[in-house]
Amino acid sequence: MSEVDDRKAALQARIAELQPSLVDLSEWLHAHPETAWQEHASAARCAAYLRDHGFAVEENYVGLETAFHAVAGSGPFRLALMAEYDALPNIGHACGHNLIATMSLGAAVALAESADDLGLTVEVFGTPAEEGGGGKIEMLDRGAFDGLGFAMMVHPAPVDVVRARPFAVEHWEITYTGHASHAGSYPTEGVNAADAFTVAEVAVGLLRQQLPASVRVHGIVTHAGDAPNAIPGKTRGRWYVRAGDMAELAETAEKVKNCFRAGALATGCEVEIVDESKPYSDMRTCEDALGFYRANATALGRDLHTEGDDPAAEMCRASTDFANVSWAVPAIHPYIGVDSFPVLNHQAEFADACVGAVAERTLLDGATAMAWTAVDVAESVAGSVAASSAGSDAS
Repeated sequence: MSEVDDRKAALQARIAELQPSLVDLSEWLHAHPETAWQEHASAARCAAYLRDHGFAVEENYVGLETAFHAVAGSGPFRLALMAEYDALPNIGHACGHNLIATMSLGAAVALAESADDLGLTVEVFGTPAEEGGGGKIEMLDRGAFDGLGFAMMVHPAPVDVVRARPFAVEHWEITYTGHASHAGSYPTEGVNAADAFTVAEVAVGLLRQQLPASVRVHGIVTHAGDAPNAIPGKTRGRWYVRAGDMAELAETAEKVKNCFRAGALATGCEVEIVDESKPYSDMRTCEDALGFYRANATALGRDLHTEGDDPAAEMCRASTDFANVSWAVPAIHPYIGVDSFPVLNHQAEFADACVGAVAERTLLDGATAMAWTAVDVAESVAGSVAASSAGSDAS
């Protein structure tokens, strides 16, 4: 066996030793879901796990209460693993963030023991509010990821898909303000804020026939009134617009906003459209590192699905604030399967699939694949430095 093979075998063995504690943590996160910006206990548990395994941990990182930063090793190349732990309202960890966090923690703890030998500083970032809050974008803007050499995370999905192709997305809260009135006695005195949403949704529906296949528009009305005999004076909703890239997103978003403005114009209401976070971008992938991950996942026996002809693979598209990080730091974001198809992310049944025997295997494989990929990245960096030094000596 080569030195790299020996390192990988040692990492796999160490992650296997960690598996019981990682499964315990994953199950705890799953049983105690916390939504965006409210992940106080989840962040604290993950930070404590890393501290117990020798990491120097800073909580309340860059001024965000549920973010943390953990460091081990002192090598010149800074390698980052992202831990997400926010859940969805009412359906808990139906996107598998309990597995995201624990896969990253497992890989990090295993790598920490040989970080200096690999020339690495291993860093774990606890990142809140991925589900619509843009936590990583806030961290990025505050300098959290400055100077990193490489960043990665692995996301649960129905099946394994190596290449992430996230949509760029804007998230809005929309409020219509009209004038309440008695619907039976004084209907002419009302300005119906519920009708404004009806008009807007019809306009969006008609717009869709002119939108490209790379665009998604979807949302919910969160408050439509209080009683059937009272004309609603105020209504609220949340809407997302997704597109293939940031340019397409900007163009599409303005068209959709005009649909909501039309609702206000038609009914006489006022409309307020507020960004819930900064836009999530499309993804820029580090191709060399993705190749390493692909080879490592294959070596672990993962069944890799390919976009194009595979409907399960085509469904592994969403949006992530990690995409914004990928434009500042070389990065990869592969998907790892929990063997749930046709059950999909953001369904209650997907939360069920993120615990149990299959999920435990996914956790083990995901942590191992990331740790092995870190070794390959470190070896690649070392090779590049050696080649550069040789060239310099020859000149």
